[in-house]
Amino acid sequence: MTEYYNYIKSLHLIFVITWFAGLFYIPRLFIYHIEASQKPSPDKEILSEQLKLMTKRLWFIITWPSAVLALFFAVWLLVIYPGWLTQPWMHIKLGFVLLLILYHLKNHQIFKKFQRNEINYTSNYMRMWNEGATLILFAVVFLVILKSSFNWIFGVAGIIVLGILLMLGIKLYKRIRNKNPEA
Repeated sequence: MTEYYNYIKSLHLIFVITWFAGLFYIPRLFIYHIEASQKPSPDKEILSEQLKLMTKRLWFIITWPSAVLALFFAVWLLVIYPGWLTQPWMHIKLGFVLLLILYHLKNHQIFKKFQRNEINYTSNYMRMWNEGATLILFAVVFLVILKSSFNWIFGVAGIIVLGILLMLGIKLYKRIRNKNPEA
């Protein structure tokens, strides 16, 4: 089984990447849906229907299958090397994977509401929500690459700084959009 390790790892990484692509894009579509709901008719209805279709295709054709396959190949890798489960970095990685699954499931709830035109979020909130996947991605990549040499103080500080920078970027973008709605 170990002779297939690199193939399985490659497939795992490919599906992690496509899963994240879906998780990065779905909140953007939610933002466009929120903004479309504030437009006058008939633009509101036309855009809403198109965005619902785009979101549905992204969610069920790319994001969900990628999530399932990424997790399938991850479990397969752990079957090949069960010793990883004794490594502290793997416990933390699995914690972040659990957060990612919860983030995915919350996006699914939001998706279902938007499909029913139940929009309970602001576009600014959804821009901040969109950064959840970014923070998880940074944490997991650094954790997997650095493993046991990961310095927790710098790692936690780095994630906090990244979060602050992302929030500042969102606030700056909001100011720019307030001055120029076409930006």
